[in-house]
Amino acid sequence: MTGSVLKKLVVIFVLMLLPVKLLLAQKVLQVDSSVFEHLFGQQEIKLLEDKKGTFTLDQVLSPGFQNKFANNPGYYPQNYNLKSWYWYKVKVRFDSTLIHKTNLIEFFDQTTDDIIAYIPDTNGKYVATKAGARYKFIDRLYRHKNFEFTIYDRRPGEYTYYFRVHSKEQVNVIIVYRTVDYFIHYALTEYITYGLFYGMILIFCFHNLLMFIAVKRLQYLYYVMYILSVGFYEMSVDGIAFQYIWPTWSNWNEYAYGVALFFLSAFALEFTKELLQVKMRAPLLYKLINVVLIIRTVYFVYCFFFNRGLFIYKFVDSITLAICFFTGITVWSRGFKPARFFVLGYTFLFLGLIIKLATVLGLNIGVVNRVLGHYSLSLSFILEMVFLSFSIGDQVRLLRKDKDAAQEETIRQMEINVELKDSINRELEHQVRIRTSEVIQKSEELMKQAHIIEEQNEELLAKNEKLEEQAEEIHRMNLLLQKDNIQLKTNIEKVTDDRALSKELSFEEFSAKYPDQETCYKFLSELKWSNGYTCARCANTNYCGGRMPYSRRCTKCTYEESALQKTIFHNNRIPINKAFYLVYLMYTSKGTISSHQLSEKLDIRQSTCWSYSIRVKKAMNERKKEGRKGSTQGWSRLVIEV
Repeated sequence: MTGSVLKKLVVIFVLMLLPVKLLLAQKVLQVDSSVFEHLFGQQEIKLLEDKKGTFTLDQVLSPGFQNKFANNPGYYPQNYNLKSWYWYKVKVRFDSTLIHKTNLIEFFDQTTDDIIAYIPDTNGKYVATKAGARYKFIDRLYRHKNFEFTIYDRRPGEYTYYFRVHSKEQVNVIIVYRTVDYFIHYALTEYITYGLFYGMILIFCFHNLLMFIAVKRLQYLYYVMYILSVGFYEMSVDGIAFQYIWPTWSNWNEYAYGVALFFLSAFALEFTKELLQVKMRAPLLYKLINVVLIIRTVYFVYCFFFNRGLFIYKFVDSITLAICFFTGITVWSRGFKPARFFVLGYTFLFLGLIIKLATVLGLNIGVVNRVLGHYSLSLSFILEMVFLSFSIGDQVRLLRKDKDAAQEETIRQMEINVELKDSINRELEHQVRIRTSEVIQKSEELMKQAHIIEEQNEELLAKNEKLEEQAEEIHRMNLLLQKDNIQLKTNIEKVTDDRALSKELSFEEFSAKYPDQETCYKFLSELKWSNGYTCARCANTNYCGGRMPYSRRCTKCTYEESALQKTIFHNNRIPINKAFYLVYLMYTSKGTISSHQLSEKLDIRQSTCWSYSIRVKKAMNERKKEGRKGSTQGWSRLVIEV
């Protein structure tokens, strides 16, 4: 009786412990024809740390070592101790319908140095296959940026796969099961996406490089170097660079991303200083950026030459980017409008960093969130590039607006000065005439009364001499004022004549009136349609603005006519302001200036100057009769074709 009760208690105790054991058991992946892809989760992976890297497969397969495999503590397994080797095992149970289908297991993190996969063949024997960033790319089983291992044909049942992983930096051991068909589809889609991403980087680089060549502003050069650094970093961490740029130089994988991050941070700081005008708008932040730049450079040199393992601390560069972000917010708060796009771009960048961090920590749930998290950094870089381009464009627009306002203010002030001088001269002339009339009148009165007041003759003579001296002084002042007035009028007429008719101006003087393409087009438009617009195709007189600057489009037949058409500048191949100056030089020299002289003054090839001079001479000959009639249009009358 006592023995029977004891047996019952033992059975009850075992039944109570059974659920706990089941909870600790490793979860097995069930694979049938409907499973194309599966990311092994936390309960599906067990790990074993090999601190000295001496464990063999036979030891790991032994029952004693099997009990040492521990549950995965995080969402993704990691090599927490960089000096250790880690063994990971997963279990898969296959349906009978998959016996003759080819499948594979893939590792995502392209920076993992060494992976040895032990895959059981059809006979149940384990076959070892090596992959990793420290091996040449050409030695991989699949020419793909990730690491893939083929699962051999098998009978239905449960199989255990072992992976021995070691890396000099901390990596996420992301293990994925895929069918080969789905892998091909996924790989092609991913490479097309990367092609679009790097293509956009190249387009942004080319555009801003042309802008730098055109305007010589350093912000464009720093921006080009920054986005090139972004592209280089992305290529280094996603394995594209190892695949296409240095496939046989595997050691460079340990340096590439660290070098890219350094240049990314350095050019981000330089671009921030230049674009936001930090030196003028935030002097303290300007000094801080310079100090951070020096510290970051010293840290990079130490890592590169002495301890490359420190490259793994990527948060260092998030500090530099945060300084750029804070600088943008500060400058924006102080009224610099282009900084708003700068801040918006960095907002998307840090949002992408947060999503990427959440993905690494396993906080994203679902395939869509996982895919978004994996590519969030690339997407945020694209959005940042777009908004930084908007910021550059906004700054250029404001600079141009300020320049136009300054020019208008200068012209207005000159007009006010001329008008003020004319008003002063007129007032002085009027006062001199009044004073002269008074002096003459007094002199006549004194002369008439001279015979009556003889006793006062000497006194009157003295006064008369004094008055004459005053009259002479006033007359001299009048002459000086008249001379100044004549000189002023002459100068005004001289400036007007110099700009429109005769005396040769330098290109810099001439450019003050016609500084850019928009001014030249506006002048041609006003000159060409001074008597009204008439469509060359249907004779309609109503028009609207065209696509080109100052062009006019017929509202009836939609025919668009540019400001250059039917002028001597049609099909022009040189800068329009230089073409203006060439016509001006031909006019002022009456066609005697040589093409060599034109080439020297305009910095244009002699052959081009020669062909233009022929065209201008032809126009001068056609208008020679008009010129003898005293036309006041000057060189501009040569512009419109007859």
